[in-house]
Amino acid sequence: MMIDVEQLLTAGRQAGLHAVGVCHAKPFVDASRILHERKRAGLHSTMQFTYRNPDRSTDPDKLLPGASTLIVGALDYHSQESPERIDGSKPWARVAAYSQADYYSVLRQSLEIVASMIRAAGYKAVVSADENHLVDRAVAHRAGIGWWGKSASILVPGAGSMVVLGAVVTDAPVDYQKPELLADGCGPCRRCIDGCPTGAIIAPGTVDARRCLAWLLQAEGVFDPRFRVALGDRIYGCDDCSEVCPPNRVRFHRSRRQRNGSDQSLKNKPEDHTVSSENVSRVPVLDMLAASDSELMATYGRWYIPKRQPRYLRRNALVVLGNIADPSQPDVRMAVERALTDRDPLIVAHAVWCAKRLGLGFVTAAMKDDPMVAAEMERDVPQRADL
Repeated sequence: MMIDVEQLLTAGRQAGLHAVGVCHAKPFVDASRILHERKRAGLHSTMQFTYRNPDRSTDPDKLLPGASTLIVGALDYHSQESPERIDGSKPWARVAAYSQADYYSVLRQSLEIVASMIRAAGYKAVVSADENHLVDRAVAHRAGIGWWGKSASILVPGAGSMVVLGAVVTDAPVDYQKPELLADGCGPCRRCIDGCPTGAIIAPGTVDARRCLAWLLQAEGVFDPRFRVALGDRIYGCDDCSEVCPPNRVRFHRSRRQRNGSDQSLKNKPEDHTVSSENVSRVPVLDMLAASDSELMATYGRWYIPKRQPRYLRRNALVVLGNIADPSQPDVRMAVERALTDRDPLIVAHAVWCAKRLGLGFVTAAMKDDPMVAAEMERDVPQRADL
């Protein structure tokens, strides 16, 4: 029995998806070639997402044998943001917009509604979102719901790049017309390339993960000293390439009008299928450094944390603290002093950098024989110019 594609697309939109498309499930040959090339060039750094096994992540049949069709969805996370009030007397770190709530959970719920319709008709259907199993941006492009931006993100009409992507992989015969690929909407614009704080977009559509702040925050080991100052107050992810993108900037301005009550276009937005948990755009740095392992994982465990080790959250927090904190505040000094005497050399090493950056004038001799700590003790770290 052939499944009516319009029923599936309508169900996806009613489930809260901004855009829904459909395409065939043949292997993504070009995407596989590009992944292999970039992996050989080392541009993936230690990133495993889709790079772990490019041949698998570019062939839907590996996820579902006999796969014939992909139903692709984009969830607009910008429309679900909510403003926060924070205590400006403490150092706060930024969380990238795409991680301020569990948007992928909402995306999966919406795609599951589509998948359940397919299963009810007697066919197999598997949801894939934010996993190593499928190259979601290539899938979205093939389905005609967005174009490739120079930032390497997919830009969706009406939502820009502020979407999370996923797909339903099915063996069902679906009656649909081959979608038209969207034409490049970027034109000569290169604001994302020029606006990247570390120059990580080395060519249109090509990102060097070794320079990307979003990946460096998730990478194991020492945070690359070359990019610590550029990290600024970011604790998870980086939005710079999205924030400078013209389609997204239009939405930012519109969002401000809505919050001021001058735009009525979202007054009747349905409340179903939205994020139920409170959005978190900033987190208190000192609280992160004072929290126990269990408290950190309970609060931030849905983030990607290397080896699920809270030490990396503290590592990142110390870099942020060195970039934004007021060293005259007693609680800041106490946090750095405590980190300098930590039993973990990774924490001590980054606390040494933080202390130098803040011009605190004290650096512990503890663990000075550890290579990681010794390297930071010897490193020339200029004090912040604003202190």
